[in-house]
Amino acid sequence: MSPIETALAILAIGLVTYATRIGGILIMARIPVSPRIEAFLRYLSGSVLVAVVVPPVIATGPAAWLAVAATLAAMLKTRHALLSLVVGMATAAAYRALA
Repeated sequence: MSPIETALAILAIGLVTYATRIGGILIMARIPVSPRIEAFLRYLSGSVLVAVVVPPVIATGPAAWLAVAATLAAMLKTRHALLSLVVGMATAAAYRALA
């Protein structure tokens, strides 16, 4: 791939990303936000996160399962996202080092 093709690909990806974001804003500007839509939007990020995380975790195996369980437990206990991620990563690293 030439540098020009690479630059065009990056530009195209940027334009598509911008179009999807601005499209969402333009659509939501025309929709009245009812309590039902507000609830949908509130839980949307959590459902997307689960949809992105669960398939690789299931496919990866016990190290990922333990890491997710440790991360969830730490998050429920401390409510500190960064600490929870560190706990999850340390759990996966420890499992892999000991396995």
